[in-house]
Amino acid sequence: MTGFGERLRTVFADRGRLCVGIDPHAHLLEEWGLPASAAGAREFGLRTVDAAAGRVGIVKPQVSFFERWGSAGFAALEEVLTAARSAGLLVIADAKRGDIGTTMDAYGDAWLTPGSPLEADALTANPFLGVGTLDHTFDLAEAHGKGVFVLAATSNADAFTAQRARLISGDTVSAGVIAEVSARNAQHTPSGHWAALGFVIGATVDWTEAGLIAPVPPAPILGPGFGFQGAAAEDLARFGGAAPTVIVSESRSILSAGPGSLAARIEERANLYRSEGNA
Repeated sequence: MTGFGERLRTVFADRGRLCVGIDPHAHLLEEWGLPASAAGAREFGLRTVDAAAGRVGIVKPQVSFFERWGSAGFAALEEVLTAARSAGLLVIADAKRGDIGTTMDAYGDAWLTPGSPLEADALTANPFLGVGTLDHTFDLAEAHGKGVFVLAATSNADAFTAQRARLISGDTVSAGVIAEVSARNAQHTPSGHWAALGFVIGATVDWTEAGLIAPVPPAPILGPGFGFQGAAAEDLARFGGAAPTVIVSESRSILSAGPGSLAARIEERANLYRSEGNA
């Protein structure tokens, strides 16, 4: 079975590194002429999938914008996930799940088990209850060719105090997370391959201030913050030696084009990162 890192590597080569967020914000639903409901979120998601298919290789539904509608919202999300995977898109469920024991295990089962109603290709996960709480999720991902993106260094100012605190080792908390997950990757990743377990590192994060170094072996990095939040193609340089594995994530900067211009906006942004990011 091909591991997630190598699947992602193939997507980069074939369709570039742009990831289109599927975030049905209330104001976007209104701008798109859709109802503020689960049905509106479903239509929004399916239209985005249609526009993304064949133009990029990755989409990232933000789970919260669906689950706010309760069971109907989850049903809508299931349809969007299924449609995206059926269209050949790599799907990252942005759920940021994190808990202890069997609770976290159940989250992993929900999102990464083949045949699950919520099956995705990868899941974002919160390690701040201890990286070890994600062991079952890591096992599941590796067994089924899935991926996990572990929060490491987010760009929101509220996170700096906790994530840049120093461990006994002298490393920042962010660096400690990367080191711990990288040690596992080293045990499970064939030589020359990209790892299955990656990281969320904001595109505006200063790597020196955060105490970060590039993961070894090479690991996928989900880089939110491009587009609407201010990061541009040239900010890929912030990732230093890790830049080749960075997924450029854009949501509102693309979705704000509206349904009529969505496909053209996706094509424009995808071409930008093909030329700037993969040179």
